[in-house]
Amino acid sequence: MPVTVLLVDDEPLVRAGLRAVLEAQSDIEVVGEAADGAAVIPLVRQLRPDVVAMDVRMPLLDGIEATRAVLRTVPEPPKILVVTTFENDEYVYEALRAGADGFLLKRARPAEIVHAVRLVAEGESLLFPASVRQLAAEYGDGGGNREARVAMERAALTGREAEVLRLMARGLSNAEIAGRLVVGTETVKSHVSSVLAKLGARDRTQAVIAAYESGFVAPG
Repeated sequence: MPVTVLLVDDEPLVRAGLRAVLEAQSDIEVVGEAADGAAVIPLVRQLRPDVVAMDVRMPLLDGIEATRAVLRTVPEPPKILVVTTFENDEYVYEALRAGADGFLLKRARPAEIVHAVRLVAEGESLLFPASVRQLAAEYGDGGGNREARVAMERAALTGREAEVLRLMARGLSNAEIAGRLVVGTETVKSHVSSVLAKLGARDRTQAVIAAYESGFVAPG
């Protein structure tokens, strides 16, 4: 089954460019488009895309609020990939904090766009970990988020779960973590699932953001 994608951007040329790149792949299908975040929820409910590629800045409802709305109201929500002009942007970090699974630059090369959609759909690796680390260093309170610290303490991760979270923050995939820890991939998947459940995170991106904001992992 192909990865299905909904494109949300107020610039028709951006949508057309993304559609052309993605639909050139046999394993990706663009199932719909929208010009504003306000149209996302009904389209997500109707089309059930695997991934929403969504502009972070739009006139009526921006990508941050649209992300929150989708995650709050849609059962089994899609993965959300925010699309942005600027990499080091507080809007991008706020979108990740709101629940987005990753971000993509509008100037990205076609191969990078395709890779980002596939990676976010699979959910087994962190997209652009170095950039997430830089955003956390710039906007993530330097580990001073009290709520995040309390949540991390309450999670009471085991030693192995803590190792897995640190490796997740470095961007390692499940297979790479398995190789590093000399365990099976299924064992790693079990640890990742446990980490997410204990932290109340919907995916590894949210778990990594929590790790940075709590000071559990230093973003520097």
